[in-house]
Amino acid sequence: MLRLFKWLIYLAVLGVIALAAYAFLGPFFGADFSPSQTEIRQDVTLEAR
Repeated sequence: MLRLFKWLIYLAVLGVIALAAYAFLGPFFGADFSPSQTEIRQDVTLEAR
């Protein structure tokens, strides 16, 4: 049981390292993480008393 738990910890650490590496190195390989930028306008009516 302890051996299984140890392997799960190793896989979790390896996954975190791989995710961080992908986040930093992804733009060099063509992955674009920036959100699309569009302007949205909406009229707002304020009720004054």
